[in-house]
Amino acid sequence: MNRQVLLPRGRASPRGYANGIVVPAGRIVFVAGQLGWDDQQRFHSKDLVPQFEQALGNVLAVVAEAGGKPDDICRVTAYCIDKPAYLAGRAELGRIWRALMGKHYPAMTMIFVSDLLDAPAKIELEATAVIPATSPRRSTERPQD
Repeated sequence: MNRQVLLPRGRASPRGYANGIVVPAGRIVFVAGQLGWDDQQRFHSKDLVPQFEQALGNVLAVVAEAGGKPDDICRVTAYCIDKPAYLAGRAELGRIWRALMGKHYPAMTMIFVSDLLDAPAKIELEATAVIPATSPRRSTERPQD
């Protein structure tokens, strides 16, 4: 994708995120909050790090369904209920990020909240992607249940 990472003059480079990204016109994909559960909505861990890995994988699956790839993601918002676990797991979270996203760092926001809807969720990730207009859509729209 032909994108431009924005860094205002005189500002130090952010670590692990971009201040902003400009992308050419394309198809915009809004990814709802994804939790650390599997395709049948089952949690396999109550711990933050494995839930983060699953949640990020779930985001990527939605983007892939639209024909996109990790570097098409322009924005991620994370909602986390366990700041101490997040801070303690930063090295492992970074490893997971690089394994799934490479060196692509979109505009990101981390918000610590008191709770999430589905227990025992510790983190929820939502994203916005812009898929180049030349990328074919992978699937057809399915009716909602």
